[in-house]
Amino acid sequence: MSPSLESLFDFTRFQSISADANYTPQVAACAEWLKSRFLAMGLEAKAYPTAGHPVVLARNVPRADRRTVLIYGHYDVQPADPLNEWTTPPFEPRVENGMIYARGIADNKGQIMAHILGVEKALAEKGDLPVNVIFLVEGEEEIGSGHLEAFLKEHREALNPHVIVISDTSMVAPGVPSLDYGLRGVLAMEVRLHGAATDLHSGSYGGIAPNPAMLLARLLATLHDEQFRVAVPGFYDAVIPVQDWERKEWAQLPMSGEEDYKNEIRSPSLFGEAGYTPLERLWARPTAEVNGIGGGYQGLGSKTVIPREAFAKLTFRLVPNQTPEEIEEKVIAHLKRHCPPEVRLEISPGHGGAPFLCDPKGANSLAAGRAAMRTWGQDLALIRGGGSIPILQTFQRILGVDILLIGLAWPGCCAHAPNENFPVESFETGIRFNQALLEELAAG
Repeated sequence: MSPSLESLFDFTRFQSISADANYTPQVAACAEWLKSRFLAMGLEAKAYPTAGHPVVLARNVPRADRRTVLIYGHYDVQPADPLNEWTTPPFEPRVENGMIYARGIADNKGQIMAHILGVEKALAEKGDLPVNVIFLVEGEEEIGSGHLEAFLKEHREALNPHVIVISDTSMVAPGVPSLDYGLRGVLAMEVRLHGAATDLHSGSYGGIAPNPAMLLARLLATLHDEQFRVAVPGFYDAVIPVQDWERKEWAQLPMSGEEDYKNEIRSPSLFGEAGYTPLERLWARPTAEVNGIGGGYQGLGSKTVIPREAFAKLTFRLVPNQTPEEIEEKVIAHLKRHCPPEVRLEISPGHGGAPFLCDPKGANSLAAGRAAMRTWGQDLALIRGGGSIPILQTFQRILGVDILLIGLAWPGCCAHAPNENFPVESFETGIRFNQALLEELAAG
């Protein structure tokens, strides 16, 4: 195994699950390992405590005559459940058919490690870098980066980058370098309906007692109309239409048709708002999704009860110019208006993040395109992404510079799911791309 893969494997063995307090020692140990890794390659490095998990900051000695490039990533990972669906243990990385399998390998340890090793290789070969580099690697991205804003405000003067580079997204197709110039935002909430004071015998009380599970299904059904448009009044008021140049650009991409996505997700058919292509629905249209639903008996066999309560976990993916605050207000009003009177409605707001959109043809984007041409022999595909990185707006608001989202993962990498994977090829190419990118960004 190459030294590069050994470092990556060491990194992914840490069970750095930020969402579960039982793993807090593993998160802290991962941050310390990362700090030591930066120090060993000749950078200044420190793990900064926060009210949550540490932020690791590393940099070379800055020079006033050079541009500063901040490379952001995260070392925390999603929970590995359900464990029984993993082919091998999620924190024991393995290579099979050119793919590395481990929790967090694509999101985000493999991608940020490619950048780290690119800088290490440049330092070893040339003794210097063409730019001032700052690595900012946090431990709370998977839980909303709750303490990063305060950290950025406190260290704004010390950071002061000219551009931010993030590899925490995917290519549009295997081996096709891609610049994400837009991402959807997110709004999460939990809805709970309360009925009787306790579960009830469905024979003794069926027919007179309200059934929260049944009534929840009716309430959730009001979120969409028959064309699968979100039926919340005012939901689309601020949505920016897809531009003509975007339609043309997206239609030429390798993954753009119905069959492409049916094959990728292995589904009998696709689903969603009528009148739009799959890419338009994924990248430029907002959604309302039920992420989890429950209530009543969940065990084996039958238990004839009317549940006392039922719940659903919801997320809404947002597009420019929607805001989580405005959409939350509209959704809550809709749910209250449609809640059956036989039950009590409880809404628990969750995390939120604004959409992201930038100029895909600015100077920094063009520099990234030149680096892609040097590395892959082709320019960057201009794409948007359907997911969310909530801290992008925070970076823009506090640091006020361009952000380059250049994914190294492949589609179907199973981020957040069992058997998460990352190509060895993409990891090794990412190391070379980092060196080319820093050289091109040095020129401005």
